[in-house]
Amino acid sequence: MNVLTQAEKKKWMRQWKSAAIALEKVKRIELATMTDDDVRKAVSWLLADTITQYKNPRYETYSGLIEQQRYFKKLHRKLAKERKA
Repeated sequence: MNVLTQAEKKKWMRQWKSAAIALEKVKRIELATMTDDDVRKAVSWLLADTITQYKNPRYETYSGLIEQQRYFKKLHRKLAKERKA
């Protein structure tokens, strides 16, 4: 296990603060130079999984009710056997 000295911790924090400032500048430049097409692509990429996972309840044909009834029937049989024993 690496244990950092206080001086090493301070140096490490300065590096991260410096990196955060540089990354913020890069982010601002990239956002300022984005075209409408770039924005559409980024939004499409960000929402791709969400959109494909969405199921409109109006078109949903499966509710799980059959499996629930099957489970209750199985449980009922099990309880009935336990009562007989």
